[in-house]
Amino acid sequence: MIDVNELRKGVTFELDGNLLKVLDYSHNKTGRGNANIKVKARNLLTGANIERTFSSGQSVQDVSLDFANVSYLYNDGDLYYFMDNVTFEQPGIKKESLGDSAQFLTEGMEVKLTFYKGEAIDVELPTSVDLKVVEAEMAIRGDTATGVTKKVITETGVTVQCPNFVVVGDVIRVDTRTGEYVTRV
Repeated sequence: MIDVNELRKGVTFELDGNLLKVLDYSHNKTGRGNANIKVKARNLLTGANIERTFSSGQSVQDVSLDFANVSYLYNDGDLYYFMDNVTFEQPGIKKESLGDSAQFLTEGMEVKLTFYKGEAIDVELPTSVDLKVVEAEMAIRGDTATGVTKKVITETGVTVQCPNFVVVGDVIRVDTRTGEYVTRV
């Protein structure tokens, strides 16, 4: 059992027969009484997001997870396939289970795959990925006095706000946690 005070972003637990991964966590203590712990979590089996409030002192069920380093191979519509770097097995995972992580996957990318009872349920991406720009808005001359940005679309379809100097063909680094531009590579 895990005390709800120990829940943090990225922790996986079981509640009411559902496997939940914490996306956001807030701890609120009023003057009197118990603290409230508000958790925003993603159901790893269905992909649905939920919000739940716990009172301090409650517990949730801990789960045993297995991890494997894998390389992303390809997607076949609704399934994304990976190859285990040690056993060369090729597990698949549903797009709903990946959530927003699917938009950052590029062929050959090394990621950490999470297994629950032998089934692949989640992917842990690196903190940043390098993506090629395939479409960019035109920069307007004279818009350089302040930090003006424009929208660009990357090879995986991610739309990112970038500085005006980024053009089609550039490779940019994008933070996978926030989806924001980091630097031009």
